[in-house]
Amino acid sequence: MSRVAYVNGQYRPHGQATVHIEDRGFQFADGVYEVWSVFDGRLADFDGHMTRLHRSLDELRIDIPMSREALTRVLQETVRRNRVTEGLVYIQVTRGTARRDHPFPPEGTPPSVIVTARSLPVSKGNAAAAKGVAVVTHPDIRWGRCDIKTVGLLPNVLAKQAAKEKGAAEAWMVDEMGLVTEGSSTNAWIVDADGVLRTRDSQSNILRGITRAAVLALVESEGLTFEERAFSVDEAKQAREAFYTSASGYVMPAVSIDGVKIGDGKPGPVATRLRELYLNQARRDAI
Repeated sequence: MSRVAYVNGQYRPHGQATVHIEDRGFQFADGVYEVWSVFDGRLADFDGHMTRLHRSLDELRIDIPMSREALTRVLQETVRRNRVTEGLVYIQVTRGTARRDHPFPPEGTPPSVIVTARSLPVSKGNAAAAKGVAVVTHPDIRWGRCDIKTVGLLPNVLAKQAAKEKGAAEAWMVDEMGLVTEGSSTNAWIVDADGVLRTRDSQSNILRGITRAAVLALVESEGLTFEERAFSVDEAKQAREAFYTSASGYVMPAVSIDGVKIGDGKPGPVATRLRELYLNQARRDAI
């Protein structure tokens, strides 16, 4: 079956779905995006992603393109038309199409809305999680508002490509103080040498991960010792466990960082348990 995309009010075959060459998302990366995991044809962590989408739009002063109810229907219909039972659905909202000029276009310029969906079997991720994946570190060269989920992802692309070239699944970005900020498309976690589960405070300049928030709730319900506190690369390499969270990776154990084995080089019990709990909850609560 050919894929179907929603673009500005129309469902089109994927290969025919286009935006204008002067769309500001293309010209200036002037837009935001969100991605939901799909389980059994339903969207996981729905409210968290929708709330973050609205916040990102508000921070960039981009008009909300349609009501929450209408947007929900578009997301669900895109999933349905693509027959996705397990996978991802993306939305990208830009400031719209206008003559190329740096200031905002005239008031009333309609935003562009693009929604796509694709299959991604959970079993594929489970196979990777059972073995664990490699992570490398990379300098964090992003702009100063990483809390906004913008489409301006060139530094993230460069970091992800660096990881790929080194045979790793993800790059953990490092600030000027040698502290891990987050992954190129994930949030970073460790169980440190003292057995404390740690991830960077979301009040710092990182993306407020929705999967991260869901996992934090599970951490609390499990009674795990936990701190929202930054960790250094050296602390990560000396940790008992390391893992990352995201809408596509859920909870993914990392068994090496820059070639240094973490713990015994196998997925640890905390990450393994949190992945199981998260998948169960996400399936149950999806809409």
